[in-house]
Amino acid sequence: MARGRDSHLLGIRATRRRASAYPLLFAAALTLLAPAVPAMTPPEIVAADDAFAQLSRLVGTWRPADAPDSALRVIFSLTAGGTVLVESWERRGKPHSLTLYHRDGPALLATHYCPQGNQPRLALAGRDADGLHFTFRDATDLDPATESHQHDLWLDLTEPERLVRSEVYHAKEGPQPRERLSLMRDTGR
Repeated sequence: MARGRDSHLLGIRATRRRASAYPLLFAAALTLLAPAVPAMTPPEIVAADDAFAQLSRLVGTWRPADAPDSALRVIFSLTAGGTVLVESWERRGKPHSLTLYHRDGPALLATHYCPQGNQPRLALAGRDADGLHFTFRDATDLDPATESHQHDLWLDLTEPERLVRSEVYHAKEGPQPRERLSLMRDTGR
């Protein structure tokens, strides 16, 4: 009987020795896998004034770069003494949606007036590989249980005559696929 108990205890001790090796094995595996996984780098901090000055260069009319005959136009204009940038979407000359970019103390906000009837406010998080990145801050008139809403917005301003606008909407099911729209200046208007 004692012998059975001893062998049982030896089994527990062996299991404990193996279990104590698991964290080391896990750490070794992570070290081997780490180069295969890209590091998440935080966005570069951009001062609100600098970002607003960059966005102000968008003033004018833009159209889809890959669909020159599209009826969609995106018009950027300054208002309120040059302190607010208006991004107005029109289809066949009729208003579709609106986003206002404006300062709020040290922050730069983008308030999106969506055709769905809600108004998410996004704050500038910084600049990443896809451009100026705005992330969800809060919203008015939004029921997240039934409505989707704009959650992330990127504006790639690397080319003066081309704008790449990307966005992610969140619905009750979670994040939706990222949508990208490449725009070019519309010289015909």
